[in-house]
Amino acid sequence: MSITAERKTEVITDNARAKGDTGSPEVQVAILTDRINTLTAHFKAHHKDNHSRRGLLMMVNKRRSLLDYLKKKDEGRYSALIAKLGLRK
Repeated sequence: MSITAERKTEVITDNARAKGDTGSPEVQVAILTDRINTLTAHFKAHHKDNHSRRGLLMMVNKRRSLLDYLKKKDEGRYSALIAKLGLRK
């Protein structure tokens, strides 16, 4: 359940801090969030797909780690990213 190349470049350009930025925590979290959202929609129809569920849990944990790192490094960037992606309701 990966995202298309066009969607990925769109997410990268929306969240990049500078031109050519693909590795910042903001970009990584945004890509993971998009992939998590597509997988959760997948599980509505395929609730017994436990192999993909394992991948989903690994992505959620990775996103959590990146968000913890960003919060520790720069609280303002963390808050802006959370608001932009609609996390932490």
